[in-house]
Amino acid sequence: MGSRIRAAYEKRLADGRLTADPSQVPVVEALARLEIDLGRKGLLGGLLGGPPEVRGVYLWGPPGRGKSILMDLFYACAPEKRKKRAHFHAFLARVHGLIRQWREGDAEARKAVFGQYRGDDPIRPVAELIASEARLLCFDELQVTDIADALILGRLFEALFENKVVLAVTSNRAPDQLYLNGINRELFEPFIALIEARCEVVSVAGARDWRLDRLMGDRVWFTPADEAAQAGFEALWSDLKGEQEECPAHLVVQGREVIIERTDGGLARATFAQLCGRPLGPQDYLAVAERFHTLFIEDVPVLGPANQQEARRFVTLIDALYEARTRLVALAEAAPEALYRKGVGAFEFERTVSRLNEMAGAEWLARERD
Repeated sequence: MGSRIRAAYEKRLADGRLTADPSQVPVVEALARLEIDLGRKGLLGGLLGGPPEVRGVYLWGPPGRGKSILMDLFYACAPEKRKKRAHFHAFLARVHGLIRQWREGDAEARKAVFGQYRGDDPIRPVAELIASEARLLCFDELQVTDIADALILGRLFEALFENKVVLAVTSNRAPDQLYLNGINRELFEPFIALIEARCEVVSVAGARDWRLDRLMGDRVWFTPADEAAQAGFEALWSDLKGEQEECPAHLVVQGREVIIERTDGGLARATFAQLCGRPLGPQDYLAVAERFHTLFIEDVPVLGPANQQEARRFVTLIDALYEARTRLVALAEAAPEALYRKGVGAFEFERTVSRLNEMAGAEWLARERD
């Protein structure tokens, strides 16, 4: 049986949409193996009335090595009709929502959502619902930083695998580096063991950061905010984002929820008003900076005495991005030097101007996050 993903990858190399990278070859081979396994109608599966067990794929490596692009290709080529693609954070947000529905729902409400209602433990009915929707789950950007997520993942995926769910996932970390030094990490280790047992782990170890090449091949501060700048800003967002649909990210900060409506894995996009026109504080901006490797911010206005609070928040946001080494792409009415010349804190804003100019430079863009 031929491989559709291998053919699609070679076609993109031939027409120049991708550039040959030796580090991607084993990734394509692993995904081609998974594609063929998913399409195979094994005798054992037919006798038992279900599909044969299939080992998934876990791709890991630094950002910008093409993991998401290859996952796009795989998802498009995968022969499994019951498949879903999502960012891991979006998946976990839904899992927590389903757990809450099970715990708070009466028998009738549970039956309506899950098709069952007995028991106190929500993990198995949640897993069975997800398994009924998709045999193949494809995730981007698997990372675990929250103790609540760490505590449920092992049990959840054990139940998913029991229901013959197959996993294809990308991450910046090897499985044994997930949730490193986290609280009660020993309770998370069964999830690591499951991933290593049920997935082929493939390192995407290329030296070239394709995302960085794209950023450094263009400007990252688009001004003035005219039609040409808007077009450049949109083109850069489209190039970095890839083919997957955007989705909102829900960040929990000190018991509150901060929602970034437009995200794609480690990419986020928001307007100045959304980030600085509402009462967000340092912890909110730190959460954004830590969650995303690149932030696109648009509609940055020229500021003055009438909007000094927004200027103060913008300073705090840039400080958080700078310390986290989060890359910034901006569509603004003016250059950094002309953004805030009059108003409380205008003199101190000069430090922010310096940081913005540094963050637009090749040396800063090339820095790796910790």
